[in-house]
Amino acid sequence: MQAIFLQALDPVAETIAEPNSYGFRRERSCADAMSQCWEVLAKRTSARWVLEGDIKACFDRIDHEWLLAHLPIGDKALFQKWLKSGCLDKLVFHPTEQGTPQGGIISPVLANLALDGMERMLADRFARGWRTRRRNKVHLVRYADDFVITGSSKELLENEVKPLVSAFLAERGLELSEEKTTITRIEDGFDFLGQTIRRFGGKILTMPSKPNVAAFLANIREVVKANRSATAGHLVMQLNSKIKGWAMYHRHSCAKKTFARVDHAIFQTLWRWCVRRHPNKGKRWIAAKYFTTVPSETGGNHWVFCGEVKRPNGESRLVTLFQAVRVRIRRHIKIRSGVNPYSPEWAEYLKRRHSREDLRSYPAPGSPRSR
Repeated sequence: MQAIFLQALDPVAETIAEPNSYGFRRERSCADAMSQCWEVLAKRTSARWVLEGDIKACFDRIDHEWLLAHLPIGDKALFQKWLKSGCLDKLVFHPTEQGTPQGGIISPVLANLALDGMERMLADRFARGWRTRRRNKVHLVRYADDFVITGSSKELLENEVKPLVSAFLAERGLELSEEKTTITRIEDGFDFLGQTIRRFGGKILTMPSKPNVAAFLANIREVVKANRSATAGHLVMQLNSKIKGWAMYHRHSCAKKTFARVDHAIFQTLWRWCVRRHPNKGKRWIAAKYFTTVPSETGGNHWVFCGEVKRPNGESRLVTLFQAVRVRIRRHIKIRSGVNPYSPEWAEYLKRRHSREDLRSYPAPGSPRSR
């Protein structure tokens, strides 16, 4: 039933969505949100203060009455029935008197519909004319329930913007998390969607955040630790998808040095894995067994972790560890704000955009790939 409602509701949600809402929407991504942050902060005259907003338990607290009163759907009686139907977790029934279960296929669309209107509200209050807009420099960038709002001063964000946003959320049964909602000077930097945005001198740079890098490396170490007795080829196959996925996510930021540090940390983890498996063997023997040379434009990397896996026909093939540093750093081209994937007038634009992004999604020449 949720899928049926979603098919009817998603095109409407896309049509009335705000231009700088990027979370859980077709054709939009975290990279688009980060590009918009860069655009509103990169100029010499851009805002110097940022409010980092986080909504407390957004999916679990959306007011049902507000949804029923404002959602553009016809059969609200049936909609109300499954909103109130409750859920089962480990055979324990939990009533759903508010919110939409996070993970439900329609929950992201409902959350976006509930939060749409925040950008228009801020524009009406702080950007009515070009003088007001230039003085306040208030811009909203939202990804689902995480958002940032720029401002010309800390006092403006603290005394005017934050109370206005709190009142907007209260109408929908939501509230800001006081612990995670902070006001930061752009020279000190802030974290958003796993990346740090900070002004260095006269430039705005984005790079993988320290917590994001630490969490990624912790996950890699857990995988290696859980595969103490696995073959090297099996371990490579598990790690490659994680490393490539993480590197491709950050490839639009200033991440080259971070990629190199991450590759070195993974190498150290894998070296300890090798030494632990062969405590009576020397370093040369271990290097010859588990590491190979991958040709490249600079002469080749002689310390690439590798292993063998069997094909379905029984033959063995060599697989090498994917290295994050091989991923090209390419600036992301932000999607146009008015794009509606359900509108035929944008079909040609999206076709060209998909073709360009497909070409950019490949690693740099010489990158190690699973053969």
